[in-house]
Amino acid sequence: MTEEIKYFIIGLIQGLAEFFPISSSGHIILFSHILDLADKHPLLLSITVHFATTLSTMIIYRDRIKKIFLGVIKYKKRQEIYFLYKIIVSAFPIILVGLLLKDKIDIMFEDADQLVLIMLLFTGMLLILSTTFRKNSKKITFFHAIMMGIAQAIAIIPGISRSGITIVMALFYKIKREDAAEFSFLMVLFPILGITLVELFFVLNTEVSIDVITIKGLAIAFLASFVSGLIACYYMIKIVENNSLKYFGFYCLIIALIGISLSL
Repeated sequence: MTEEIKYFIIGLIQGLAEFFPISSSGHIILFSHILDLADKHPLLLSITVHFATTLSTMIIYRDRIKKIFLGVIKYKKRQEIYFLYKIIVSAFPIILVGLLLKDKIDIMFEDADQLVLIMLLFTGMLLILSTTFRKNSKKITFFHAIMMGIAQAIAIIPGISRSGITIVMALFYKIKREDAAEFSFLMVLFPILGITLVELFFVLNTEVSIDVITIKGLAIAFLASFVSGLIACYYMIKIVENNSLKYFGFYCLIIALIGISLSL
């Protein structure tokens, strides 16, 4: 398998699994183990694909982001100011976990195949359970933002879907489905942009030699992640509104059970 195809696969996995509730980190770990996917410059690759999916989110929600920005900066609308505060508050748990447990998180990702399979089982059952939540009519409060933030921090564990667990947390508290999807996708922007800047600063301050093949591979990964992210984000909104998360739950269970049976 050529390096270009490997980078394409990684970008495709990141774009789809970042929005579809199947765990992007878990799938990348599993596929990397199976296919020995692009192991050169993993940090730079991580920056590239995460920035691509962040850009996908910003394009899909461009009107909402513009409304928030103008509401806060120009019109000083209380509703938009409070919404921005909720987004910021939701980022606190993952920032604290990242600062306090960084070394342990890095260790957790080493030889994590079995952990991923177990967490995919958990994710699958969670998604199937979420279809029993009814009467979703509430608006997101600061309490809900914190709880979704805690769910997002838990999703650092490979195999737990970030979008899945945050949306399920919102649905558990009877948040409107479209609001749950919107907040889940917007709340990740601050942490991802922050992590991207930190990682980019680290890369720029280290001696990194990048050849033409790697640059080409990163470009392929970016485009694959960006395009697949646009598609996945758009359809994920519809999936949440139609209460169809259970199908991804079944997928996670099947992948996990196949993986566990092959490892026995």
